[in-house]
Amino acid sequence: MTQIQANRDFMKCPFPLGDSMKKSDQQAGVAHPPHGKPSVGNLISLKSFETNCPVTNDSYKDLLDIRRSVRVYDENAPMTQEQLAFLLYSIQGIQSHRGSNSAFTLRPVPSGGARHPFEVYIAVRNVDGLEKGIYRYVPTENIGGKAVTVEFLKNLDNHEEQIADMVVGQRWVIAAPVVLFISCVPYKAEWRYVEHAHRIVLVDLGHVGQNAMLSAVALGLGSCCLGAYNQQLCDQLLGLDGQDEYTVYGISVGKETEKTASA
Repeated sequence: MTQIQANRDFMKCPFPLGDSMKKSDQQAGVAHPPHGKPSVGNLISLKSFETNCPVTNDSYKDLLDIRRSVRVYDENAPMTQEQLAFLLYSIQGIQSHRGSNSAFTLRPVPSGGARHPFEVYIAVRNVDGLEKGIYRYVPTENIGGKAVTVEFLKNLDNHEEQIADMVVGQRWVIAAPVVLFISCVPYKAEWRYVEHAHRIVLVDLGHVGQNAMLSAVALGLGSCCLGAYNQQLCDQLLGLDGQDEYTVYGISVGKETEKTASA
C-alpha cells in the first residue's frame, strides 16, 4: 500500500467499530484524564469581554461573507485584553461539565465524545497590558463563567525571529499582535477512542480553527490558520514533550492593514 492510499484510508470513517477497536480505558473504568494541565506560571485574569464587549459585528451572515485568510497586519495596532479574552473563550472556554465524575466538558466548539484534546498557547507580541512572551490559556480556572485566565510561561530571547522560525520562515506572521499555537494532548481522546482517536482529533481541530476565524472577524480583526510549522522548534519553545503533547496548528490574529485576503 502506498503512503497516499494509507492516508486516504485513514480519512475514512471506521464506524461502526464492532470488534475493531481495542477496549478503551474509559470502558475499563480508568479515571478520565484532566481537562487541563496544571498551571506552572503566574496566572493573569484578562479584562472581561462581557464588561466591555469588543464585538464589532454580530451578524452571522456578515461574518460568513467577510471571513478570509489575512496575511498582512498592522504591526503597530495592539490587541485589547477584551479581544483576546473573547477569542480564547470562543475556541476552548469550558461552559459546563457533564457525565459521571464530570468526565466531559461542553465548550463553544464541538468535539468527538466531548473530549476536547487541545491546549492553547499564545505568543503575545502586542496586547494592551501584557508583557511580550508565551502564555497558555487556562479554561479550567473559569468553568461555567466567561472570565478568561492565562498563565505567563516565558519570554523568548528574540521574539519576532523565533516566531518566524516556528512558522518556517513565514515572516508576515510576526506582525500579528498574537499567534495562537494549538497543541494536542492525545490521551484525552485515546481514553475513549483508542486507536481511532487521531482521525477524530483532526476533525475537531478544524472546528477550533473555524471558530477562531469567525471570532476574529466579529472582533474586526483578520486571521490566518497555519498548517506549516517547525514541529521540533514549536514543541521546544512551548515546553512540550513532543509525544504526550505536541503542536498541531497555528493561527495568527491581528488588525488587517489593507485588503489582502485570500482563500
